[in-house]
Amino acid sequence: MWPADRPDLRARVMVALVALLIGKVVTVLVPYSYKWATDALGHSADDRTAILLSTPILLVISYGVGRMLMTAFNQVRDALFARVGQHAVRSLAIRTFVHLHELSLRFHLQRRTGGLSRVIERGTNGIENVVRHAILNSIPTVIEFALMAVVIWYQFDVWYVVVIAATVYLYVLFTIKMSNWRMGIVRVMNSSDTEANSKAVDSLLNYETVKYFSNERVEAERFDKSIAVYEKAAIETWVSLAWLNQGQAIIFAAGTIICMVMSAYAVLQGTQSVGDFVMINALLMQLSIPLNFIGFVYREIRQGLTDIEAMVDLIDVAPEVQDKPGAPALSVAHGSVTFEDVHFHYDPDREILKGVSFTVPAGATVAIVGPSGAGKSTISRLLFRFYDVTGGRILIDGQDLREVTQASLRAAIGIVPQDTVLFNDTIGYNIRYGRPSASEAEVEAAARSAQIAHFVEGLPKRYQTEVGERGLKLSGGEKQRVAIARTILKAPPILILDEATSALDTRTEQEIQSALDRVAENRTALVIAHRLSTVVDADEILVLDGGRIVERGRHGDLVALGGLYAEMWERQREAQEAGSIEIPDPPIRPEPIAAQ
Repeated sequence: MWPADRPDLRARVMVALVALLIGKVVTVLVPYSYKWATDALGHSADDRTAILLSTPILLVISYGVGRMLMTAFNQVRDALFARVGQHAVRSLAIRTFVHLHELSLRFHLQRRTGGLSRVIERGTNGIENVVRHAILNSIPTVIEFALMAVVIWYQFDVWYVVVIAATVYLYVLFTIKMSNWRMGIVRVMNSSDTEANSKAVDSLLNYETVKYFSNERVEAERFDKSIAVYEKAAIETWVSLAWLNQGQAIIFAAGTIICMVMSAYAVLQGTQSVGDFVMINALLMQLSIPLNFIGFVYREIRQGLTDIEAMVDLIDVAPEVQDKPGAPALSVAHGSVTFEDVHFHYDPDREILKGVSFTVPAGATVAIVGPSGAGKSTISRLLFRFYDVTGGRILIDGQDLREVTQASLRAAIGIVPQDTVLFNDTIGYNIRYGRPSASEAEVEAAARSAQIAHFVEGLPKRYQTEVGERGLKLSGGEKQRVAIARTILKAPPILILDEATSALDTRTEQEIQSALDRVAENRTALVIAHRLSTVVDADEILVLDGGRIVERGRHGDLVALGGLYAEMWERQREAQEAGSIEIPDPPIRPEPIAAQ
């Protein structure tokens, strides 16, 4: 609300506060015009105001002008403060968004995207509500009440102030008590809303799976269960709101009746004029407006704070992987990669990597193969430093990954993953994502190198063709070529191919493999493979089983060895000869054989 780097916004805050004060002074003085006009029309004024009261029409006009000014200053205040409030909302929203990208992969694997987006949406709305109501309603209401108390004490006597103060106290106390009770219901409503939205997003993202198994009814029932909880909480929310409004009305009406009876009695006694009776009524009616806002504002602020709670929890989550203070950028001279006695576990009770050591020389291609669950993909995640090793270290050109910045590390590594997920944008955007500053010519050159240019140029919109959510409008081979083009455009010195062809048919695999071979030329390449036919030309093949390297060597040597690799090779060869589309993994051995 008071940004140090925005003097223009600070100036807006100050001008808005001045407008606020002037508006409230006018608000409190307006009932005087009403009183004087009433007395003038009733010819009951005292001598002190005889001159003013001789022109009742002007007093009526001044009353109207006063009400217009009251509204005008309030609107000026709101208009000036709008930019300040929206800047605060934007600042906190972008801070949360950036923070989410800084959090670890482990955090995102444990969260539901739909629920997370809902938390952010409600959190930003909550921030806006708190900013708007706390500054634009709460402070003006307090100022108005203070000014009104002074005027009533001066114009009438202290007992009117006592009655009004007691009314306001009971009103606010009742509002707070009821609102606090209602917040428990609101939390249940928000929780069920988040769950329902998560299930809806999850179901729609898996639209094809739902259709494959004809489980539309199952998905509808899951969604309905969450909506049913929301429905019940929403009904309780509205019913409790009705009781809150009713209680507020009774409390304020009681205070108004007492003040009006006191004034009416004074008029009958001749100590007050009819104008005084009208004035106290006008003052109370004006007080009812901010008092109604007090209840509304308190509810909105509490609601906003409840909505912000989850966002604040997100901001408070510390990134699992952080750069060390003053960490230098990674300097890649050659691009050699070394794993030194690397241990790693996601869960302390289940170690994934158990003392893995190997080196990928600069410009060489090393392949990692093994059964499912052996820890192959974990190696690529550690190299990208999505997680830190729990033992040992990983080096690039002799530099420990934990000692350099994450941004420079990831800039030096390119990856073509098994499951390529594209942004719901154009083909050109997804290729250019490898290097956002690339020109159109560079994007097209990357597409040609990935052997997708011919396909793209045959489309009506060429590189402006939308790929759909997660790239579902493209085939598996087309998505892989886009991923390859993206990596080519990035031009990293180190390349990871993480089972990049395992989900493709044989013909597409051969086409993609030739493109991958060109990408890997003159680069340090780490190939994580499912199909052994894609790694026969690797400089070295590492066989991973049970988190350990159990065999290593070139293809011919490993086949001749007759161990796990030879068994995998034979199984896949037989499956290919039989025309099988899916090539099964060999069973995971309970005890890995000794490393060669």
